[in-house]
Amino acid sequence: MESMLNKLKSTVTKVTADVTSAVMGNPVTREFDVGRHIASGGNGLAWKIFDGTKKSTKQEVAVFVFDKKLIDKYQKFEKDQIIDSLKRGVQQLTRLRHPRLLTVQHPLEESRDCLAFCTEPVFASLANVLGCWDNLPSPLPPDIKEYKLYDVEMKYGLLQVSEGLSFLHSSVKMVHGNITSENIILNKSGAWKIMGFDFCIQSTNPSEQELKFPCKEWDPNLPSLCLPNPEYLAPEYILSVSCETASDMYSLGAVMYSVFNKGKPIFEVNKQDIYKSFSRQLDQLSRLSSSALQNIPEEVREHIKLLLNVAPTVRPDADQMTKIPFFDDVGAMTLQYFDSLFQRDNLQKSQFFKGLPKVLPKLPKRVIIQRILPSLTSEFVNPDMVPFVLPNVLLIAEECTKEEYIKLILPDLAPVFKQQEPIQILLIFLQKMDLLLTKTPPDEIKNSVLPMVYRALEAPSIQIQELCLNIIPTFANLIDYPSMKNALIPRIKNACLQTSSLAVRVNSLVCLGKILEYLDKWFVLDDILPFLQQIPSKEPAVLMGILGIYKCTFTHKKLGITKEQLAGKVLPHLIPLSIENNLNLNQFNSFICVIKDMLNRLEAEHKTKLEQLHVMQEQQKTLDITNQMNVSEEAKSSSTGNQTSLTLEEKQKLAKEQEQAQKLKNQQPLKPQTHTITPPVKQAKDLTETLIDNMSSLTSHSISKPKVASSGSFSSVPSMGIGMGFSSPVDSTKRNITNGLNTTIGLQTSGFSMGAGTTSQNFFSSPSGTGTAKVNIVPAPSMPNYSPVSATSAVSQLTQQNRPADMSSLDNLFGPQKPKVSMNQLAQQKSTPWVNQFVPPQGSPGTTSSVLGPQMNIVGQPGFGMQGNPFFNPQNFAQPTNTMTSSSSASNDLKDLFG
Repeated sequence: MESMLNKLKSTVTKVTADVTSAVMGNPVTREFDVGRHIASGGNGLAWKIFDGTKKSTKQEVAVFVFDKKLIDKYQKFEKDQIIDSLKRGVQQLTRLRHPRLLTVQHPLEESRDCLAFCTEPVFASLANVLGCWDNLPSPLPPDIKEYKLYDVEMKYGLLQVSEGLSFLHSSVKMVHGNITSENIILNKSGAWKIMGFDFCIQSTNPSEQELKFPCKEWDPNLPSLCLPNPEYLAPEYILSVSCETASDMYSLGAVMYSVFNKGKPIFEVNKQDIYKSFSRQLDQLSRLSSSALQNIPEEVREHIKLLLNVAPTVRPDADQMTKIPFFDDVGAMTLQYFDSLFQRDNLQKSQFFKGLPKVLPKLPKRVIIQRILPSLTSEFVNPDMVPFVLPNVLLIAEECTKEEYIKLILPDLAPVFKQQEPIQILLIFLQKMDLLLTKTPPDEIKNSVLPMVYRALEAPSIQIQELCLNIIPTFANLIDYPSMKNALIPRIKNACLQTSSLAVRVNSLVCLGKILEYLDKWFVLDDILPFLQQIPSKEPAVLMGILGIYKCTFTHKKLGITKEQLAGKVLPHLIPLSIENNLNLNQFNSFICVIKDMLNRLEAEHKTKLEQLHVMQEQQKTLDITNQMNVSEEAKSSSTGNQTSLTLEEKQKLAKEQEQAQKLKNQQPLKPQTHTITPPVKQAKDLTETLIDNMSSLTSHSISKPKVASSGSFSSVPSMGIGMGFSSPVDSTKRNITNGLNTTIGLQTSGFSMGAGTTSQNFFSSPSGTGTAKVNIVPAPSMPNYSPVSATSAVSQLTQQNRPADMSSLDNLFGPQKPKVSMNQLAQQKSTPWVNQFVPPQGSPGTTSSVLGPQMNIVGQPGFGMQGNPFFNPQNFAQPTNTMTSSSSASNDLKDLFG
């Protein structure tokens, strides 16, 4: 890196030193800034050519400098001859003004070290382009080294030289005397210009038809800079010491030959023996073969052969050369027309510019940029010509790189962006908007290009608005998002809402639909979709445009519509639109199809959400259990390390938590189980043995007669766990009651088992109590009427006459095991159907009580419990009638039953 910097520094220092040594002190430097050394030209390539600018106007120029150090080897009088010859050539050039001659911007100035003058901007001399690089800077400029002449440049360049000679010969009456590749200069636009009038010869009889030109004899003793280049000199100069306008035409032929042969002249001349060389050249010219001209295009080969003819009268003149078919090339004629453009009127220019797009693709890019583009941009000052020029400029811009566009085209386009008249300018820019947005810098886009689009959207012309709306989607991807969101979209919406044209409104909707993909999802949902509900018109085209935007948003992968938006805003808007009377069948089907798709997605998304939520809840439950276990394990581990710090209660609590967590962990998931109902095992029971046991237990009790209390009603019976019963407020001792069968039976006051019941049931309290059943005891026909008595009195009344038998001891006979003889069989055997008295009437639903009469209490036996016993169904239970048989009848029944 350091070596490169040093090399660059040395190069700059050397160039600066050369410029300083050559130009410093010259009066030219007072008005012009001298730049870098770019080329060389003039006789012997003695003039160094530098870039330069005019200090006052910053106009670009070329500075020609002749360094007097080049002639230090000559004697003083020779130096003076050389200087005089150079001065004469520049002074003559300064006096002549023609498009084909190099234009002098500042006349020759002399200083102690150099000669200098300024001209129009120059690229190089033709000799430099053809490969003669004498007096050029080192290293060689790459643009010269790599420069290649195109056919159209050669054709038109030679045509320009011919036109210049025609001007000199016909108008100035002058012979140039030294037409060589060194004295032909290519300016910055690529035009070929003539210079080097050091040896020009003015006619002595300009007013006469046949011009005469004095000619000096060749002096080989003069310095080379004081003599013309003999390789391009006509033979008559040397051999007959005569010259005429045809002598310049010979030189033109030699130049044409060298152009088509990479700078090589047709003959090489020995300057030490000039006469002998020209004599030999004369012989070769008289028998010039076609093989020597094989590199020359066939259509111009014969004309060059004529130009190189030995006889001057045979050579065509300059005016004739300009009209040969070789120069009738489309490219050459196009360039020629541009050079004469200032002479044309607007009608001629417009016709020419209309046909130019067909020609431009046939021309080389460098020729277009150097020659055509400057001529086109110069017409921008004429507003009437801008619509004809602008398409060609933009066509050229397409072939340019971004750097070339910014440097060569954009500066001239900037003022045109702001022109509003004629209206065609705006249309042309809109059609090429993608090009402008691609190659124009962002700042210039924001300041010049997009404002032009905004003006088009707000233009009063409907055609302009339609075109703008149609074109915007083609370059929407090139517009930066803030400009689109804050400037472009609002103007499109305004155009849609405020216009009275259906076409503009529909095109606005279509435009929005096409640029949706470049917008942000939430901007579309919050700004574009609500805007659709503001559109007032209900024409089918507008409705379909609205549907199109909804569909594009709904189906686009990047955008999409949320289910909340679908349910709350979109569907409530679309469904009424779908039944507009203006819609035809196909349009209605389009609406319905989109609505169905939206509903399907809404259903699927919400169902998926609910399913996921359910899964998450289940997972959360599992996670909570796991976390509880982890906490327990952590507590266990921490308690292991800190056993001394835990109290006994804390340890017990921790142990219970661990046990519970382990149970939850090991608990299997609940699954429905099928239960098989197995019938009870039938076991035969010896009823005789059971009866004997019961009888012996009954004989052990005695009968006692309690006093009658003052109350004859039943009191409330408190709950006694599972079951229910009669409770006595007197005492809890056992009462002895005569059963009328055998001695006495024991009656427990503790209760009457009724199966499972709630703890708050009072079966014999007032009707208003919860779970209470009202008991209505109907006395038997033989039973005397009782007044209301207490529970104590009620118990004592069990000893009255006509008491029904107490069957509680038989309950063991009818337990869960199936007896040998059923109750129904027993009832059928006797004429008195006592079992039927257990059948509950339908009059008292919900009533639960003993059906064995008011003097009977059955201690809860398995066979007569509430549960599993059909006789004690609370829905069918009612008051029985006291029709039970006497004790003697019951005894007979037992004897019949057991033999």
